[in-house]
Amino acid sequence: MPDTQKIDSLDRKLLAKLRGDARRPLLEISKELKVAHGTVNTRFRKMQASGLIRGARLEFDYLKLGFGLTALIGITVSQAGQHKSVIQHLHKMPEVLEAHYTTGQYSLLIKVLLKDIADLHGFLSEKLQTISGVHSTETFLVLDTPIERQVELR
Repeated sequence: MPDTQKIDSLDRKLLAKLRGDARRPLLEISKELKVAHGTVNTRFRKMQASGLIRGARLEFDYLKLGFGLTALIGITVSQAGQHKSVIQHLHKMPEVLEAHYTTGQYSLLIKVLLKDIADLHGFLSEKLQTISGVHSTETFLVLDTPIERQVELR
């Protein structure tokens, strides 16, 4: 069971403000929350130190960068013990954005970002399906992502 951290309503409000724009100055947020800057700064640093906050990310418009295809790929491994080896190979592939161990039909489910169908074909045939331990794959093309959000803290 993961170690959970207790947070109060001020922490939730601070996290909600940061979730909207992680680069906002803490001074600005403290004014909006009507709380002393030192308090907000201390809470923020405490959440960072505990690992609750694990950095901040920029969001890119991947289409403008030439990446027009997102796919989810179900992977079945040949033998149960080969998961770790397959994951090690996936770590080396920049196309792989996420990898999840799953229940059900697939051993792993990965999310990949590619330029186009030709790029997907090359990724599947020259990279993914050549990994020792990958028994089979099934690819699902993402047509649209109507919901993409972070969890709302309650």
